[in-house]
Amino acid sequence: MNLVRYPLRKNETLQAWDSADELILAHMKTLPLEGKRLLILNDHFGALSLGLEGFDCTVYTDSFVSAMGLRLNSSERLSAINNLKTLSGIYDYVLVQIPKNMSFFEDQLSSLTHHLGAHSILICGSMIKHLSPTSFELINKYIGATTTSLAQKKARLIFATFEKTPVNSAYPKSVTLESFDKPFLHHSNLFSREKLDIGTRFFLEHLLRGSFKDILDLGCANGIIGIRAKELNPQAQIYFSDDSAMAIESSRINYSTYFTDEAKFFWTNCFEHQPSEMLDLVLCNPPFHQGTTIGDFIAWQMFQDAFHSLRKGGTLRVIGNSHLGYQVKLKKIFGHSKIIATNTKFIICEAHKL
Repeated sequence: MNLVRYPLRKNETLQAWDSADELILAHMKTLPLEGKRLLILNDHFGALSLGLEGFDCTVYTDSFVSAMGLRLNSSERLSAINNLKTLSGIYDYVLVQIPKNMSFFEDQLSSLTHHLGAHSILICGSMIKHLSPTSFELINKYIGATTTSLAQKKARLIFATFEKTPVNSAYPKSVTLESFDKPFLHHSNLFSREKLDIGTRFFLEHLLRGSFKDILDLGCANGIIGIRAKELNPQAQIYFSDDSAMAIESSRINYSTYFTDEAKFFWTNCFEHQPSEMLDLVLCNPPFHQGTTIGDFIAWQMFQDAFHSLRKGGTLRVIGNSHLGYQVKLKKIFGHSKIIATNTKFIICEAHKL
């Protein structure tokens, strides 16, 4: 395969597909596909979609990065939907790259029950080291009995023919969070879907109050940081950005629960391609993984995008695990940084655009 990852980075060492993609495509070559409807879920950067181009395929992803990877690798011939509710009709084959988040996988499977017939076949792929026993349990629960392929190149396929009945997804869920008087709506692909995670709890204790006009919740998840920032700075325009379409939708609903004015929402990679000098304050709790890929490349881009979009004198405040050394990264980008607060696990640091 000749695919690239999105966004394009110099000296990229990670490839844009895995052995599970190869195994799925090899299996699909053995099947009669003419006249069949195919659905592809969680295609990382377009390997499955491009491998099956020319057939009747619908592609779904929650990730902006994956959606842009598909567009980039197909020279914009192909695109993906980002809302499971827009699925329509019955699909003959459903191909799934099993996500790391099992709540998200369960949401997808329950949604699929409305779009599968007695002949429909589910084909899931995963690298073996990432394959959770819960995957089999969920497929058995919502789709039918599972069988597996032989392992090849450390990957395996799971097969199931639809034999269950349609069920409604349990998501989104209404969740009560401490120190907030109204419930939050959480879609399935959010980080910390059931409760307030300890990092966010610590960050909430160290947000800023001031004369800020424009505040960004960068990597917003459910929008809780931006909502608290609005409470502390009622005069401010709040912006939310996230790679997850479900995070953006959750933030949109949650913000409207608390406030009557309109925030601005960006389904995007970090805060790329936005105008310079548009923000006074950026608040950020960077993820240190993209799916099952661990690294600091997302944090680096978040910090660089924040620097670009901050006005002179603007502030970036960040929380992260202490060992990640975000204060060092900020100093390299901003020329300086300072530590605001620490506890046994986390560090909060900030930098100003001089």
